[in-house]
Parts: sequence; C-alpha cells; structure tokens
Amino acid sequence: MPDTVHVLLPLSLLEAIRSVDTPEGDDIEYVQELRNKRLGLSDTVHAQIRRYGDALRRSQPIASMEATSLATLIGRRSDAEEIFKSAGRGVAKRIYERIPRATRRMTHVFPAFLARPVAFRRLRSAFSKYLDANLRRAEGSLILEVKKSATADGAEGSAGCAFYGAALGELLGLLLPGTQAVEHVRCIKSGSQKCEWRADWRKPQKGAKSA
Repeated sequence: MPDTVHVLLPLSLLEAIRSVDTPEGDDIEYVQELRNKRLGLSDTVHAQIRRYGDALRRSQPIASMEATSLATLIGRRSDAEEIFKSAGRGVAKRIYERIPRATRRMTHVFPAFLARPVAFRRLRSAFSKYLDANLRRAEGSLILEVKKSATADGAEGSAGCAFYGAALGELLGLLLPGTQAVEHVRCIKSGSQKCEWRADWRKPQKGAKSA
C-alpha cells in the first residue's frame, strides 16, 4: 500500500475504539477505574486522537504503518468486526461533513436524474482521496475496489474488510437515503487481488423518491 494514508483513516479507527470502550449509563462513574482495563479510555489513545486531529487541521498525511498497526491491534479483540464497522461508518460521516453543504442538499432534494450523477462524482472523488479506493459503475451497480487495504490483514477472515464496506454503505445512505445494502463480493483474504463491494445503483422506479 502507499507509504502514507489520509489521516481520517487511522483517526476513524481510534475513535471507534474509544466509542466502543466508553461505558454507558451508571458505568460512567467508574471511568477512572476502567481506564486501566479499556484501551479506548487510555491516555495513550486520547493523546493519539489529539495528534491526528492536529494532523487533520494541517492536512498532514500519516504513515501507512500506523494504520495497519492499529488494524492489527483491533484484530486481536473479540469485537474486532464491530469496531471496524464502527470505524467505517465514522470515516463516512467525517467525509460527508467535508462535502459542501449545497452539494449535500442537492443530492437530497433534486430529482434522481440530477442528484445521482452529482452524488456519484462526489463518492468517487471521496473514496479516492480519503481511502485510496476506486469507485465505478457497472451494470446497475456501484463497485468499490480496494487493492491495497489498510485493514484486511488486521484480523482473521474478512473482519478487517468490514471497514470499507461500512464506509460505502454509510456514505451512500447519507448522500442518497434509501440506497440498497452493500455486498462484499471479492476479498483479498480469499486469494483475490483486490477487495470489492457492490451496491445497487439502478434508477429508482417512476414516482419513487430520489435514491
């Protein structure tokens, strides 16, 4: 994979760890006691999140080794797939926030024949810039291709791949509410040269809402 990755990738992984490890309800009173037991509450994770936040403000890339090391750390946990999915949704929300508000509104209120091309261009540009992934259209579907995954080798099976699938599903849903679910159709861990995900991209039926 490239020597560097966009900072949003490792930042989303750390924020997902923190989110999953943060207690809810009455447990919040015992945060200090839990800090030594839960990685996401540790001072190290908080400091690293601040560091990545500073890098994001400076548009500074991060060494790819940091992202793969985080993925490996997550992969050792029993809730690895949950964290990867949470991180994928998190990075999608971060990306969505960076799309101009006028463009986001356009994809929500314009008719499908106008909204969908705009959404596709934004999606393709975002996945290329932030996740080093290629998005294309093929036979009524959107295909996301990742040749050099930062997370695939972090966990057994395809748990690490859940990061990219969740990112695609979340960003599609944010730009075009009602878009169909995402399917993982090829996997590096199964011997393929790349991971691929497919989402339905057929035109909505007449009278249906833009999606």
